[in-house]
Amino acid sequence: YRMYPDLQSLPIFLPILLVAVITGIFGLINGFIISKLKVTPFIATLGMMIIVYGLNSIYFDRPPYGAQPIGGLDPRYMRFAQGSINIGGFMLPYLVIYAAIVTGLIWILWNKTRLGKNIYAIGGNPEAAAVSGVNIVRNILLIYMIAGALYGFAGALEAARVGSATNNTGNMYELDAIAACVVGGVSFSGGIGTVAGVVTGVLIFQVINYGLAFIGVNPYLQYIIKGLIIITAVAIDTRKYIKKK
Repeated sequence: YRMYPDLQSLPIFLPILLVAVITGIFGLINGFIISKLKVTPFIATLGMMIIVYGLNSIYFDRPPYGAQPIGGLDPRYMRFAQGSINIGGFMLPYLVIYAAIVTGLIWILWNKTRLGKNIYAIGGNPEAAAVSGVNIVRNILLIYMIAGALYGFAGALEAARVGSATNNTGNMYELDAIAACVVGGVSFSGGIGTVAGVVTGVLIFQVINYGLAFIGVNPYLQYIIKGLIIITAVAIDTRKYIKKK
């Protein structure tokens, strides 16, 4: 209520859907920059990330509260992420259910639809895909729009899980995402990777994260370790790609 004190309570799904739509639009812009302006995907998404961070910072820094974190979130919203279901005495968190649903939907998209096959084709060899009749621009726009919507959904869940939000919420999470993907077998050269591999990479990397925290490794040193994991995984992937050529 800090931003809009006169706004009436809304159904929980509505603001979450709105967030996914807004971030989906940013993803669509990314797709346009990449497909039409031919900007390298990593640079395009990095630049957009900085732009969005700036916009968020301006939004949060409005008077009268300035850049103070937003707390006192709607209990319904926090339960949406923090809640759980009792299954035979085992408390299954809602977050696990959401992750399973999204994973299942993406697996179907990846393996059972034309868009999924086109993603592989474009990632492996965009020129060959275009010659084969794949609409490169349309597919890239769809890919980045879907990715953007999922980013928004994940961000909404993270804010509800933590119970507050700032312009720095989720800062450096992109490092974990990149590391989890490369550990899970996603190739930076494109055209290689599976949903199961990414999920496995996420689980492995989370075990590493919690393991480092459990044994008391300095948080700053953890960043160094994560960076080394990314560099090592990408170096191994690059050498495999060179050998194949």
